[in-house]
Amino acid sequence: MNVSMAADIPGRGPEALARLRAMTIDICEVIPHTAEDDFHVTTVTMMTRNALLIDTRATDQDYDRSAAHVARGVMDHFQITLCLEGEMKFGSGRREVTLRPGDIVLIDMAQPNRTALRAAGGRTRLMSIVLQRAMLAPRLAHPDAATATLLPSNHPHARLLASHYAALALRSGPGTDTATGHAEATVEAIADLVAAAAGGTAEIVAGLARAERHLYITLIKRHIANNLETDPLTAEELCRHFQISRATLYRLFEAEGGLAHYVREQRLNLAFRRLISPSAQDGRLIELAVDMRFSSDSTFIRAFRRKFGLTPGELRELADAWLRETGAVPAVDTVLHQLARRRGSRP
Repeated sequence: MNVSMAADIPGRGPEALARLRAMTIDICEVIPHTAEDDFHVTTVTMMTRNALLIDTRATDQDYDRSAAHVARGVMDHFQITLCLEGEMKFGSGRREVTLRPGDIVLIDMAQPNRTALRAAGGRTRLMSIVLQRAMLAPRLAHPDAATATLLPSNHPHARLLASHYAALALRSGPGTDTATGHAEATVEAIADLVAAAAGGTAEIVAGLARAERHLYITLIKRHIANNLETDPLTAEELCRHFQISRATLYRLFEAEGGLAHYVREQRLNLAFRRLISPSAQDGRLIELAVDMRFSSDSTFIRAFRRKFGLTPGELRELADAWLRETGAVPAVDTVLHQLARRRGSRP
C-alpha cells in the first residue's frame, strides 16, 4: 500500500517515521525494518481529473491495514501498483502475491491487507494509480474478489501499462496541461485493461480492443513526437520498438491516413512551429528540410505549401512582420487563424 507524504519532500530518520505514522494513523500501521535512523520514504503525488498517481521510494518497511483501519472508511479505493525497483509482497485474506520490477497488482483498499517492501538494503520504488471505487467496481464482474490480481511483467499488457505510468507522471507534473482529457482517457483505458485481467464485465471484455488501441496509439504517437528529428520512424523501427506486428501498426493509423502520412504531418507541424520562432529566422530551409527528414528543400516546400497554403519563406516573412508590429512571437493558433481567414477572403 502506498501512502502520500508531502509531494516532492523526502523523509529520513525518526522524524520522518513519526510524521508518516501520524499522517497514516487512520489508514495503516507503519512498521520499519531498518533502524529508525536509516528509515527513508519519499512520495510524490500527482493528480489527473479521475485519479491520483503516487510515486514512492522507501526502505524496507511494512504497511499493515487491519479491519479496524478499514472500518474507519478513510480509503475506499482501488489502486493499481507497478513495481519498478526492489520487491513488494502483498497479502489480503488468503491471497498473496509478490511483485518484482515490471509486475503490476490490483489492490482493493476496502479489504484488510498487508504490504511488505524489501530491497536488500536499497530502496523499493512503486508507482500507483489510485481510483475511486465508483470508477473501477462497475468494470469488474466480481469487485470483492479482484484484490491481489497480479499482472506479471511477461503478461501481454504489463509492458504496455507500465509504459504509461511515467508518461502520466510527466503529464501530471508541474507546468503540464491535463485539461485536454488525454491523461483522463489513458487512465480509463488502463482501468479497462486491468479490470479485464481481474475478471471484467462482459461490456469491458467486449471493449478490450478499444482500450488496447488507445494505449498503443497514444504510446506510439508520443514516441513519434519525441523523435521527429532523430529517428527514421519507419514501420520496421516502430514494430520492433513496440513489439507489434506491421498489420497491427497499420490498423492503428488507418484513421490518420496511414503511418507515413501521420509522421509527415507531424514533421510539417514541427517545421511550422520552428519557422515562426525568432531563433529560426536566419536558418537555411535546406537544413530545416533535412532535420524534418525530407529528401530535398523543394520536396519540403511543396509539402509545406499543400498543408498550410503558403511556402516556408512566406510564413517566415509573416512571422517576422508580426514580431516587428507587436513585439511578440505569434502563437501557432493565431497564425493558423490568420491563414484560414486569408484563404477564406480570396475570391
